[in-house]
Amino acid sequence: MKLTRRGAFVSAALALLLPSVVLGATVKGKVVGTQDLLNPVWNEAKAPDSHRYTFREPASSVPPDLRVLRGHLSKELCLVVSTGVKAEKKPKALRVLVEGGRTSPVTLVVPEGQEILFENIDPTDHAIYQMGENPSLGRGTMKPGTTRTWTPPGPGKYEIRDELSPSLRSWIVVDSSAAITLYPNRKGDFEIADLPEGKYKARAYYNGEPVGEELLFDVKATDKELVLKDPLKAGTVKTPDGDKKDDKTPPAPSAQPPKAGG
Repeated sequence: MKLTRRGAFVSAALALLLPSVVLGATVKGKVVGTQDLLNPVWNEAKAPDSHRYTFREPASSVPPDLRVLRGHLSKELCLVVSTGVKAEKKPKALRVLVEGGRTSPVTLVVPEGQEILFENIDPTDHAIYQMGENPSLGRGTMKPGTTRTWTPPGPGKYEIRDELSPSLRSWIVVDSSAAITLYPNRKGDFEIADLPEGKYKARAYYNGEPVGEELLFDVKATDKELVLKDPLKAGTVKTPDGDKKDDKTPPAPSAQPPKAGG
């Protein structure tokens, strides 16, 4: 489209009147210490009175440590970023999918007053409900393709189960300072786009509980991309055997001065 001189003046005037868009930094980081994060539902399945069976035999060629059913980080490990002040709820309900006897995500951290939308995308019924006394989310059957909405009544941890799928165990945590929630990939990498200047702290949540340690970081106005030098710890960080130090090893002897007349 060709602009006339008058059109060029109008475009320049509009550019001056419109507010400039200020974008924040892209923050990149990594979660470590996730090797011990286990979902308790797997241990429940081993109980004899649960009457759950498996026809899978463990392969002798696979080391025992690798047979452990560890957590699926991209939907079970919720990362929460906050500024220490009360966060605003999202205008739309946050979607939680019910599929394959699980929810996606498994742990979700939200600010106060946030509405949750449970959606059954399975071809079978689900009957989710809140555990505990006087639940605000009562038992109710969800037909395939239907939804249920629920707003947690206040701060705290809420566990969700399913009468028809014993393997479903999910948690909703209400934290007034939860400004941003996200999930890492399978390798533990995560990225936050357009984070404004300020001081932040990040924390990992698993099975509805905070795990590991808080990570504090600052975003400056001049930052376009910020790679966090320290990882976010979700648990104990294990080092390779070659890097471990044996505490029982005596310290090296200090250098002795030469004897007189030697």
